[in-house]
Amino acid sequence: MDFGFSGDDEIFRAEVHDWLGAHVRGGLDRREWERALGAAGWIGLGWAEEGYGNRTVGLTQQVVWAEEYARSSAPPRSGHIGENLLAPTLIAHGSPEQKARFLPAIAAGDELWCQGYSEPGAGSDLAGVRTGAVRDGAYYRITGQKIWTSLAQDADWCFVLARTEAGSRRHQGLSLLLVPMDQPGRIEVRPIRQLTGTSDFNEVFFDGARARAEHVVGGEGAGWRVAMSLLGFERGVSTLAQQIGFAEELGRVVRAAVGSGAVKDPVVRERLVRQWAELRVMRWNALRTLGRAGDAGAPSVAKLLWGGWHQRLGELAMAVRGASGGVGPRDWAASSPYELDAFQELFLFSRADTVYGGSDQIQRTIIAERVLGLPREPKGVV
Repeated sequence: MDFGFSGDDEIFRAEVHDWLGAHVRGGLDRREWERALGAAGWIGLGWAEEGYGNRTVGLTQQVVWAEEYARSSAPPRSGHIGENLLAPTLIAHGSPEQKARFLPAIAAGDELWCQGYSEPGAGSDLAGVRTGAVRDGAYYRITGQKIWTSLAQDADWCFVLARTEAGSRRHQGLSLLLVPMDQPGRIEVRPIRQLTGTSDFNEVFFDGARARAEHVVGGEGAGWRVAMSLLGFERGVSTLAQQIGFAEELGRVVRAAVGSGAVKDPVVRERLVRQWAELRVMRWNALRTLGRAGDAGAPSVAKLLWGGWHQRLGELAMAVRGASGGVGPRDWAASSPYELDAFQELFLFSRADTVYGGSDQIQRTIIAERVLGLPREPKGVV
């Protein structure tokens, strides 16, 4: 589908391509890479405000950046949670002082963030959070636990949804607090070992952790409104970049099917064609909804589409490999931690795709209630 790129967009694409080509090389760790991006002004392209060391460009050029970044095999981002989730939320709901304190550091790649939303027993049911925050003079003291917290082991700050009104229930009495992670004895991060042997997610325990009173976004008690606004930023231009990565993975599976002879199986051929067709549909859907406001169901539809698609791709990769898919690149009995090849890692990691970021069940409930107008699902009282 033609997104309507202009000549100026293509000039911008050439600039992006040249810069990435000159800078994407080995030797930089993830934090150094964030700072390199920040020094060139590439962090915060989609922000509604400028003047924090960031460039601002239109929607089509944001798409160009995301696509070129994915195609360049640039390092995975460590700053995307601060850039794409917290920063737009601060721009929409933060005080001038909060913007001045946090946006320049995010734009420079100097401060990394993690997201303190999900809890044990309240994974996708965000209104069920139990973590509490009690006002103590100029600070709030936070006690509770968060789980599935991406990048918590590297983050400098965490935005935490907590209950600041004792006895409140569900959507009431919640606040979004900005919490420094460097609080020994008050904050503990425990990595969660996954099927792949890696630990991308973490448990975070707060035991009297402190957050400044002026670091409550939107004011005390406005947490649900602010949290819902933040989730609206979670899926946007980045979806198109994600799909480029998916296309590359699909290409590797197709080449493996041809090389192994599995493509001769008509069932495998049908599955390969279906994956290709569904990926095109995802792109068209992303372009159709890009930049729209007020479409309550669009993020949920996108999550349902890509979560299931990627999981099926992992299953297809194993089917193409056949029996050899059960053998590691090295002897699993002799290596610790065990090593996986790319297809094995794709298969195992993608088992989580329909759970994290809001499970499929939750996405279907959102569509049913907010789009189709069906009766609300009864929720337990916290």
